[in-house]
Amino acid sequence: MGPVLTIVRVSIDILRVSAMLHHMVKYGTSHLDRTFGALAHPIRRAVLARLARGEASVAELAKPHRVSAPAMTKHLRVLEEAGLMARQKSGRVHHCRLVGSRMKAAEQWLERHRTFWAERLDALDRYLKDHGEGR
Repeated sequence: MGPVLTIVRVSIDILRVSAMLHHMVKYGTSHLDRTFGALAHPIRRAVLARLARGEASVAELAKPHRVSAPAMTKHLRVLEEAGLMARQKSGRVHHCRLVGSRMKAAEQWLERHRTFWAERLDALDRYLKDHGEGR
C-alpha cells in the first residue's frame, strides 16, 4: 500500500471515529446516563436480577440486602427513574416489575460500540501483520 493510500485510509478512519463520537454524544445520553448510573451499584443490579425472575414486593427485594429502608427506597427510586423498573401499589404492598425497554436501548448502544471497536482493532491487527510488528 502506497503512502497516499495510507493517508486516505487514515483520513477516512479519523472521519469515522469523529462521526461515531458525535453520535455517542447525541444518542439519548440522559436515558443512557440514568441506565448506566442505575447499573453502577451492586444492590440495584441484584434487584434487577431478582426482578428478571418475576414480580416482587419491596420487602422481598430488600430482604437479601443489609440496608436501611430509606436506602432501599432510594435504590428503587433510581431504578424507576432510569426506567428499568415499575412499581404498583396494591393496598399497603408495593409490587415491582422489570421494564426491559431501557435495558434493551443500553444493550444496543453497547453492541454498536463493541462492533465499532472490534472493527478498529481488527484493522490495527491487519496493519501490524502487513507492516511487521517490531519495525
